Amino acid sequence: MSVRFKIALTIFVTGALTALGVIATVLFAFERFEQETSYHRANAFLKRVGTTYNGMLDMQQRHPEEFTIFLRSLLFFEPNSQLYLLRADGSVIVSTSSVPLPPDYRVKMQPLMDAMGPTPVPYVMGQDPERPGTDSTAIIAALPLTSAVIRPDQPVTGYLYLVYQLPRLTEGRAQALRSTFARPALASVVAVVVLATLLTAWITATVTRPLRRLTEAVAAVEREGLTAQTAGAALTRTPHSFELDAARDEFGQLGSGFRAMLMTLRAQWEALRRLDHFRREGISNLSHDLRSPLTATVACLETLDTRWVADPARAGDRQLVEVALRNTRNAARLVQLLGDMAQLDEPEFKLHRERFDAAELLDDIAVRFAARAEKQGVALVAEPATDGLPTFASLDIELFERAVANLVDNALKFCPAGGCITLAARGHIGPTGGGSDREPAQQRVEVSVHDTGPGIPAADIAHLFDRFYQSRQSVEPASAEGGKGLGLAIVKRIAELHGGEVVVSSVPGQGTTVTLSLPAG
Repeated sequence: MSVRFKIALTIFVTGALTALGVIATVLFAFERFEQETSYHRANAFLKRVGTTYNGMLDMQQRHPEEFTIFLRSLLFFEPNSQLYLLRADGSVIVSTSSVPLPPDYRVKMQPLMDAMGPTPVPYVMGQDPERPGTDSTAIIAALPLTSAVIRPDQPVTGYLYLVYQLPRLTEGRAQALRSTFARPALASVVAVVVLATLLTAWITATVTRPLRRLTEAVAAVEREGLTAQTAGAALTRTPHSFELDAARDEFGQLGSGFRAMLMTLRAQWEALRRLDHFRREGISNLSHDLRSPLTATVACLETLDTRWVADPARAGDRQLVEVALRNTRNAARLVQLLGDMAQLDEPEFKLHRERFDAAELLDDIAVRFAARAEKQGVALVAEPATDGLPTFASLDIELFERAVANLVDNALKFCPAGGCITLAARGHIGPTGGGSDREPAQQRVEVSVHDTGPGIPAADIAHLFDRFYQSRQSVEPASAEGGKGLGLAIVKRIAELHGGEVVVSSVPGQGTTVTLSLPAG
């Protein structure tokens, strides 16, 4: 759900809730208006009756039947009202209702006293004798009555009690309600909805336009990178094109900050790109320039060693030559590895792929290292695939053979006499070695090199493929014949170029297994 949709939905919901609130307010006001109007009309009616007809209690005592007819005649214009003549204790003397009341029926006095109290109230809800058990459901009004005999401080001897029951939704009330909504209320609701819609469109367009353009610029940089052309295009789509720099609000600050950040990133990217290009080109040139003199030096040292081999007087000189020759060969190998690593790091480097059987390639590598393994007393075995799955993959044969050869060479350095190195290739269906179980299954080829050497400590495995990192203390320094800390880094880079990965598992004292996992093809 986009921010634009969220803002529009929020404003629309707010307008709808406001419209519902207006309707509820109108309904409440309509009911409250009827209640207050009925209460004040009932009070005014009772006052007129009391002023016009004094001594009503005496009238009832002298002519009870005529008095009942008289009370009912007073209600010709109030069809929803009933009049009750009460004694001072609230018991009913005369009723205009057709519902018979119990002989001892009494009206609750507290609402009656509230209606006659000195403090003005909007309306009073009290007991309706026609509906026993439903207290406070009718509007009431009361008038105190005294005897017709005039004397000072005459006590109240009774009450004229009026009950007004709000009518149900009759046709007249429904018409009044519709009229109320058809004019002011409905117009207000429509106005609120229209205003909310207009505000939704305006606010959504105003607020989200800068965010949308910033999002497009970020997406362009993420999609195409921070090259000069892409970064320049992204800058033209950000702040200046829609004048965010001139804005003083949060969007202006966000746009200015984004533009400054993008310019800084572009400058840093260009600097890093130049430095990386200079590094790779410098290493490549240095490796190329050093190979010839180192090769010549090795040739000269080998010639001297050959000349002095039969001369006992040169035995001491031969020892010095052997040390110089070993270190020169090691330096030449290090220079070659550096050049190869720089070449593999080139962005323009392309693989020359061929569909090849990885198991067949392992047989060739086993034959290549057989003599060296036999000399060291190590058994080198290439196991055939036993699971029946094909082991064909799209490979740069020269590079992939070199990666496996580096692993075998590394294993021979540490596998003691009497040990064993096993090469194996097998097909595999499932997620990649570093992926999760939720990834879709895919066919892969796994090439492993297992040795029974001393193993690798768990703390060193995470850094095993770092350049110039040597994991085991038994490895000779880089200046000697042996580890340079680049062989495994080259293996990892070759695997990445093939779209694969390298996984290492090792148990100290039991051996190490390095597995190249590649897409089958």
